[in-house]
Amino acid sequence: MKYVNANEILPEELISTIQKYYQGGYLYIPKESDCRVKQQTDYKIELEKRNQHIYLKHLEGRPNGQLGNIYHLSESSIRRIILSEKVRYQKMKEIIEQILPLWGIENRQLSQIYPSAWEINHSYVVKIYDNKDHLERNIKLSAILSECNIPVAETILTKTGEKYAAYKDSYFLLSKKLRGSNISDIKEEAMAHKMGCAIAQLHRAFLKCEKGMEFWDNSLLQEMNGWVREFLIKNEWQIVSEEEYAKATEALDAVYDYLPKQLIHRDVHFGNFLFFEGNLSGYIDFDLSQRNIRIFDLCYFLAGLLTEETVDTLAEKEWLETVKSVIAGYETVIRLSAQEKSAVPCVMECIEILCAAYFIGIEDMRHANDASQILRFIQTCESDIVNAI
Repeated sequence: MKYVNANEILPEELISTIQKYYQGGYLYIPKESDCRVKQQTDYKIELEKRNQHIYLKHLEGRPNGQLGNIYHLSESSIRRIILSEKVRYQKMKEIIEQILPLWGIENRQLSQIYPSAWEINHSYVVKIYDNKDHLERNIKLSAILSECNIPVAETILTKTGEKYAAYKDSYFLLSKKLRGSNISDIKEEAMAHKMGCAIAQLHRAFLKCEKGMEFWDNSLLQEMNGWVREFLIKNEWQIVSEEEYAKATEALDAVYDYLPKQLIHRDVHFGNFLFFEGNLSGYIDFDLSQRNIRIFDLCYFLAGLLTEETVDTLAEKEWLETVKSVIAGYETVIRLSAQEKSAVPCVMECIEILCAAYFIGIEDMRHANDASQILRFIQTCESDIVNAI
């Protein structure tokens, strides 16, 4: 590669601009064709992430027409994407078929219900883990919750009495399928109220679990001041501005010591709470459970409802009514403190900033931008949120 002095070929004003970013060293400028290759690669990565997200929503039960509207694609395009993603998981399906005889299951009908979970014969669910510690913690937590009369999936032992099976670098847990399905319409006041009750009932049971085992003691505030800030700096504050970050983090810092901490679910969304004939029938997926501020679960769930539609088309009044109903349902079981209620907006904002930073970290800029839009939506109705609860 030939070295060329910039002073010999570049105009003075361009050199001055470059010096604002880089000085005193060698700077490689790619050929135009190299730039096109990178753009094509980035576009391919974005398409892969989009397709994975579409497939996940499909597994959650979203109809193809709805997915087409969300992603601005035809139903035939959605069907092609779903079929392509199914092919990617074919190898895992074959492995599950091979190991099911360890539980004495020979005749099997498999259907994928989550990227890491498959339904067997409409009666069982097998979940795949790549971390044995997480698996064993989940088993122990489920056992404690069951003792507290919390509806969780019952683990099925292998024929040799083992709680799970290992195959190469993966671990497989078989459990009975819980009856019921995800909430279909959280906009209905009664269902929103029940969802709030369900979160509170789980929190109450979690207090007993804390006495029986150790959990990761996490802090939303420390995350905001740590890796979240670092990722936003690396992104040069393009997705979330430094002012937006500082406002939310400072508001959280002012009240953090007054917010009750306990064991929480940490991943409260439609897919992890099941209802049957309008009543709670089960909780699933405790992989992310940790000690943190207890309103994290409520705020994560309520802010997550905004991702079901674009902010542009979301009815603000409708969402605020849902916030009111969910909080009211929660308080029929556990009363929130005045500090918790006033902190709900800033906790929601910090969660969306955290989500944006996470997506920046995995180079999923589409969802990072979605999180930043939800952040700004919440900022515009902070006082309305507080008034609603």
